Amino acid sequence: MNRRVVVTGMGWVTPLGHDIETVWQRLLRGESGVGPTTLFDASTFPTRFSAQIRDFELAKFLGDDYAAHKDASRNCGFALAAAKMAWEDSGLGRCKGLDRTMVGVYLGGGEGPMDFDNFTAAAVTGWDPQGNGGRGDLDARKWAEAAYERLSAVVEFEQDPNMAAGHIATLFGVWGPNFNTLTACAASTQAIGEAAMLIRRGDADVMISGGTHSMLHPFGVTGFNRLTALSTRNDTCTTASRPFDRTRDGFVLGEGSGILILEEYEHARRRDATIYGEIAGYGSTADAFRVTDIHEDGRGGIAAMRLALEDADLTPADIHYISAHGTGTEENDKIETKAIRGVFGDIAKRVPISSIKSMMGHLIAAAGAVELITCLLAIRDQIVPPTTNYSEPDPNCDLDYVPNKARACFVRNCMSNSFGFGGQNDTLVVTAVSH
Repeated sequence: MNRRVVVTGMGWVTPLGHDIETVWQRLLRGESGVGPTTLFDASTFPTRFSAQIRDFELAKFLGDDYAAHKDASRNCGFALAAAKMAWEDSGLGRCKGLDRTMVGVYLGGGEGPMDFDNFTAAAVTGWDPQGNGGRGDLDARKWAEAAYERLSAVVEFEQDPNMAAGHIATLFGVWGPNFNTLTACAASTQAIGEAAMLIRRGDADVMISGGTHSMLHPFGVTGFNRLTALSTRNDTCTTASRPFDRTRDGFVLGEGSGILILEEYEHARRRDATIYGEIAGYGSTADAFRVTDIHEDGRGGIAAMRLALEDADLTPADIHYISAHGTGTEENDKIETKAIRGVFGDIAKRVPISSIKSMMGHLIAAAGAVELITCLLAIRDQIVPPTTNYSEPDPNCDLDYVPNKARACFVRNCMSNSFGFGGQNDTLVVTAVSH
């Protein structure tokens, strides 16, 4: 457990763009990736906008490898592109003698989009209005006949959450541990933390880790609208995501992928790899409270942050920036603020905190990985991104949220929080590397 874990490659596909530097500069400028939803007809939905990936073509990223992955689902395609960027950034493709049995994959990958049109068409075809004593019922035989005719086997299995990890392992020919976790909005933070543990204990030398998700389909938006979790500011959608602001009314649903190459420190040093930072601490807890609500005292988030600090052998005073979960919902922002106060005490107001969900929307399972990449870039460039759309302070959210404008400051140690439905809490601490 004494092996150190560092980050040697990064890649992402986001609503603000598809390469590290372009997206990072847009975040620092406070630009928005939110706009009207065009992936499906959302005109009758309470929320008609999202942070959607646009102008994405997988073939441009994969080149000659595209044919083997041409049927990848939308979220798998995002992961493949982000992984290809991260792999090339790490230089592992040029590493002679790489032991591919010691290279694994650990993703926080969401389910693929449902084949909605064909699924619903089969359901309509199979509906018998006279069944069940005239109350209506599904004729299973008719449904099966229509489904067999309309549904694709490949599209169906591409919906499985594990498929992105399988695609990535195939793309790079890596044979080490291969896992996927889907703990809602905490998934990719948990995946990175657990991938780091695999390297620490010697089960792998390199892990391709992060997350990917797209819930921008009728079922996904319907579910979140019925939970009243989404903003409904359809007329001012580019400023709808308002983390920690008094006028916040819900999050903006996004999609995308963030992938990092985690590597054992000495393994990276031997090949003279560029090192962005060290995964120094990880904490994971459960609220054991309610499915959709954080415990009102923030007990799970407090415990996760404290565990991550202890694992990193740091104190709250050592943290220079917190990448907040910061969804823009009434309860999350208030309770995350309370949890940060519970851990940082009197110095809580002196720690810069921001939520890039204000610009990028909420990438669900992929959110934590993308936010961790911003922490590493903050360490590299000594600047932290803003929380945009912040105009009216909330007395329940009284910390320093870096409002509206990026801030140059000393950044060596960062904390990144992710809290998921079901009460999952995960925190990572990343630091600049001391050789």
